[in-house]
Amino acid sequence: MTGGFRLQIHDSLTSTQTLLAELAERGEPAGLAILARRQSAGRGSSGRSWHSEAGNLHLSILLRPEAPARDIAGYALLAAVALHDAAARHAPGRAFKLKWPNDLMEGEAKLAGILSDAKLDDRGGITHLIFGIGVNLAHAPEVAGRAVTALGPIPPEAFAATLLERMAHWLERRAHGGFAPIRAAWIERGPERGSHMTLRQGDNPVSGRYEGLAEDGGLMLATAGGSHVFHAGEVMERPDASRD
Repeated sequence: MTGGFRLQIHDSLTSTQTLLAELAERGEPAGLAILARRQSAGRGSSGRSWHSEAGNLHLSILLRPEAPARDIAGYALLAAVALHDAAARHAPGRAFKLKWPNDLMEGEAKLAGILSDAKLDDRGGITHLIFGIGVNLAHAPEVAGRAVTALGPIPPEAFAATLLERMAHWLERRAHGGFAPIRAAWIERGPERGSHMTLRQGDNPVSGRYEGLAEDGGLMLATAGGSHVFHAGEVMERPDASRD
């Protein structure tokens, strides 16, 4: 048991996300976390493959919150806060930031990411929620067009234990305080207010100044056409952008 989670470790799997989804369909209770030292078919966001070298973290976590579908994004932000905490614990003194909604960055380089998969019931409630978390520890596999970095040669099992403890902490905070403390924690660990960024939504990029998170966790951008809240898209930060 790690932070109330049950950690299952495999030397090799096709995908931790796939195995955990299969177990969830069979009725596996909440709290199972599956770690694979290697994956042969890891998945990233937007259908991308996730490089799964031995020495990096490949972890999936099963939750069964009694909540509507609209809360999925909030739980993803919670997982991102826990991920930031775990990285800071293992590499104190280094400056990490969250990129909306749930990438972990060091400067302009990506260190970790989270893939969210959910199943809903007929009434739109969450049946199960699975977070697949990949962290570059010993290696920073090259990704075309993206800067990447690694945390350091930390044993994946040790990082997983810290991450699960922080997940348990923030789930407890949410149970007693709702989403507000999660939102505040994400904003504290996120980009600087007023920084310029572009949100890519298919072929329709939107640029503006970051204004924080809405009450439901949506991204707030001040654009040339006014202030808007976005609930989907991929943020591409633009530190050298001209003023909008």
